[in-house]
Amino acid sequence: MERDWDTFLAPYELAVAELKIKLRGLRKQYRTSGGHVPIEFVTGRVKPVESIINKAGLRGIPLNRLEDEMSDMAGMRIMCQFVEDIPLVVEILRRRNDMKIIQERDYITNRKASGYRSYHLVIEYPVQMLEGEKKLLAEIQIRTLSMNFWATIEHSMNYKYKGQIPEDIQRRLFRAAEAAYQLDEEMSSIRDEIQEAQHMFNRKEPKKEVGQHESKDRNHP
Repeated sequence: MERDWDTFLAPYELAVAELKIKLRGLRKQYRTSGGHVPIEFVTGRVKPVESIINKAGLRGIPLNRLEDEMSDMAGMRIMCQFVEDIPLVVEILRRRNDMKIIQERDYITNRKASGYRSYHLVIEYPVQMLEGEKKLLAEIQIRTLSMNFWATIEHSMNYKYKGQIPEDIQRRLFRAAEAAYQLDEEMSSIRDEIQEAQHMFNRKEPKKEVGQHESKDRNHP
């Protein structure tokens, strides 16, 4: 019997929609607080049917086992400005009680051979359907803006060459990945220097006494 993909993917569409609202709401809370905002922006998608079928074929996953063995049919991406923001976001998600983290994959400390860097969480997320609660798997990728730019280009290259990227381009992509990571580190260093300079300035800036201001105002012609 041919699968009804619209019905099958409906819970995943709902999960992505809910997670977008929740994660963007988290970003808004940080902005309202006036402090540093670790989340730059959030995107999400449900994997297209063709991609699901192709990946199932490559991984040897029976179509009747997709719910249990394919964890990224619902996928979220959280982009951060700095590498240091990533563990902060991961810890925030660990503390939430509306999702359960099933697996963590740290491709930042342990980058892939291609140069790919990102932090992946596989979560179990409950959605409320007409027939009741349904728990499904979803993947959250957390990365910097430069990591995301590289991964987007590398993904398009993989699609263009059908997974067989020429060796010369692979080497250039790897060098680009390392350059992107060096950019992240340099931007973090610049931010730290600016913060330290601001801290020193605030310590040295003399405090003005209110009484002195009032006295000068009274004597001003």
